[in-house]
Amino acid sequence: MTERVVIAGAGLAGCLLATLLGRRGAEVTVYERRPDPRVAGAERGRSINLAVSARGLAALEQVGLKKQALERALPMHGRMVHPVGGGAPNFQPYSADRERAINSIGRAELNAALLDAAESTPGVTLRFSRRVTGVEDGRILLDGEPGERARVVLACDGAYSAVRGSLDGIGCDQDFLEHGYKELTVPPRADGGFALDPDALHIWPRGTLMMIALPNLDRSFTCTLFWPKGDFTALDGPRKVRAHFEAHYPDVAGLMPDLEGDFARNPVGSLVTVRARPWVQDAGGTLVALVGDAAHAIVPFFGQGANCAFEDCIEIDRCLDGTGGRWDRALALYQERRRPNTDAIAGMALDNFVEMRDRVSSPLFRARQAAQHALERRLAGRYMSRYELVSFTTVPYAEIPARIRRQNLILGAAASAAALAAGTALRAAVRAARGGGRPAR
Repeated sequence: MTERVVIAGAGLAGCLLATLLGRRGAEVTVYERRPDPRVAGAERGRSINLAVSARGLAALEQVGLKKQALERALPMHGRMVHPVGGGAPNFQPYSADRERAINSIGRAELNAALLDAAESTPGVTLRFSRRVTGVEDGRILLDGEPGERARVVLACDGAYSAVRGSLDGIGCDQDFLEHGYKELTVPPRADGGFALDPDALHIWPRGTLMMIALPNLDRSFTCTLFWPKGDFTALDGPRKVRAHFEAHYPDVAGLMPDLEGDFARNPVGSLVTVRARPWVQDAGGTLVALVGDAAHAIVPFFGQGANCAFEDCIEIDRCLDGTGGRWDRALALYQERRRPNTDAIAGMALDNFVEMRDRVSSPLFRARQAAQHALERRLAGRYMSRYELVSFTTVPYAEIPARIRRQNLILGAAASAAALAAGTALRAAVRAARGGGRPAR
């Protein structure tokens, strides 16, 4: 493989894909609109800590970064749900054995490791402060001006992809939540310890005003507010901010000495689901394909955005293997295989938002979760909850809803049979007690 490949975007997916393609012998140039974040630093307040799980780890292992990522991550074995009024939080393990965990890692740190991996791969060149704004007549456009020719352009430039927007043949549905997000920080305690339990993803379910917190290696927590955008603007002064947090998040408000400053400084981000159609287009002799958020951005409530984008990269590499390096066939196959999976996780991520903000504090939800874990222990390998299938396996996303339906049908049939048997036994016992049974001989 010697064809010239351009990747737009040096984020997580762009760097992983560049490393995979460089190892195949491709000449890859990666353009990134930002300065090198390893030098300039990450954008403040826009990280949303990553929850890397089985799918992401499997992808990182392909480029030798799994061990490094886990060494720089903190495992979270469950959710810690903080009730209204500041009462004692309750811990809800993610798995029946309480041993499986998702891994909290800073986006900037993982991006830096992937940049290093790409930069050290022969054939890969990184160019910063240059933005690919489109493809025209077989050339990429750099900041609107004609640039180099490329046989293949892979758009890894995010949910608001400039490459996607430049192509007339690609449609895009963008569904915005009314909610935005803003990041805050809980620093370490005065003695250097964690202010909250670091073994959990913390949730303050307050309906439309949910907050979560994920631990960092420096013993701080990155908190993220998911609120309707109007609620951010309503808190238009430091006193209102402090009063609101003391009323709604009393057990954590005192752990944020710079709450008012963080709230004022950090921007409000948008939450969008992107569904592009198609993902692949021939643009004047240049094959263009959308990857990651450019093709299928999802909301972050299942922690699968990066994991899903990493699977895209692995699938492209696998499709090139299966087609003998034929880019046209490989990209068509990539789209065919991946799109049903990304549609499935987009729906599950939206549903998990409702679970996190409304259901996790319900006693009925906790009872159902306990029952699921009991079934997982009793029927190991045959019954798995949706959360475990998404987070702790690499079962294709598209297969998960049907598997859950089959499990529920089987359990429903088993429960009905058990109820019928119990009813028959009860009726027989009643008849015997009334003397209606056949006397023993």
